[in-house]
Amino acid sequence: MLKAILFDIDNTLLSFDESVKQFMKIGFKKFHIGEYKDDMFSVFTRINNSLWQSIEKGELSFEELQEIRWNKILESIGLSFDGVLFEKYFREFLFESAIAEDGAVGALEYLYKKYLLFVASNGPYKQQVNRLRRSGMLPFFSNLFISEEIGSSKPSSNFFDECMKRINAGKKTRIWPNEVMIIGDSLSSDITGGMRYGMQTCFYNPTNKCVPDSVTVNYQIGALNELKSIL
Repeated sequence: MLKAILFDIDNTLLSFDESVKQFMKIGFKKFHIGEYKDDMFSVFTRINNSLWQSIEKGELSFEELQEIRWNKILESIGLSFDGVLFEKYFREFLFESAIAEDGAVGALEYLYKKYLLFVASNGPYKQQVNRLRRSGMLPFFSNLFISEEIGSSKPSSNFFDECMKRINAGKKTRIWPNEVMIIGDSLSSDITGGMRYGMQTCFYNPTNKCVPDSVTVNYQIGALNELKSIL
């Protein structure tokens, strides 16, 4: 029986992609770097995803990512600017950005009445909390499990160990991993991490990505409002 749900934030509850596109348009103009073009976003996605995969594997820290991310992206685009300064502005911009994914608030309003809701996110703690607050989603969650504060990142078992420890703190009746579902857009951190830990999984897949045979997905949705029909 399902008792609790872990929600990823970026590109699950809040649209990280749309925030980045807005930032690149505004940032390029602010610093007179050049004109933003739509194909530049794919460069950001490729490099950013690669760096986060290195974090998930324990090969890179978030602090190291911030030192190199925009230098790599701008160089690949063919633009010349101080990537560390651009990263600083990016972090300030993202801290205030709270573009909700379609159907996110409605799904939370529905699920809040039936299950314990938690956040499970890789990222900086204060930033993620502020974005949830600005979006109006923060009150739906019993607790927030965010990698910077947890001390480890999805998909590591250490991250999920700490999640379960905090979920069960003060409870007379223990909640087990198979009574928890993780909902997220990342096959590598959300779905694989939850699957290996024994949790139920729901892959948020609005772009219809291919799911490898090696990854077990209990549910797959293309829109968050579909959660009302399966949970």
